[in-house]
Order: sequence, then C-alpha cells, then structure tokens
Amino acid sequence: MLLDFIQDPAEAEKALAIASNIGKGIGAGLAAGLAAVGAGMGIGKIGGSAGEGIARQPEAAGDIKGNAIILAAFVEGVALFAAVIGLLLAG
Repeated sequence: MLLDFIQDPAEAEKALAIASNIGKGIGAGLAAGLAAVGAGMGIGKIGGSAGEGIARQPEAAGDIKGNAIILAAFVEGVALFAAVIGLLLAG
C-alpha cells in the first residue's frame, strides 16, 4: 500500500483521500491554466494575422475585423469550455 507507515487503516484512508483531493486540485488548476494560455496564443495569432491582412488590403478592413472577432469568440468559447470541464472533473 502507498501509505504503509501509517498503522491505523482509518488514518491511511483519510491520508489517501486528502492526497487524492490535492491531486484533483492541481489537475484542475493545470487544465484551467493551459486553456487560458492556449486561448491567449490563439487570439494573439488571430489578431496578428488580422493586422497583417488589414495592412495588405486596407479596403477589406471591415470584413477582416468581423471575421477576426468571430474567430476570437470561438477560441474563447472553446477555452472556457475546457476550463469548465477541467474544474468539473476535479469535483
């Protein structure tokens, strides 16, 4: 058993439950953090590409901005979904 040094089985079960909860919390934090980092990278790439596109074709600025906003919303929605799922699985 993982906690053989604890003689009382009830104390060993409590220690395993605490360790399990700590692991779940760390996993949820990592999931939410990675979702936020991924969303930041994705939205940054969208913004950079939109800026380049507007610089190359200023007459298409309205269409490019509209598409960039829609794509950023999709990326943010996926990141929010990932963070919520990560936090739900921790509970």
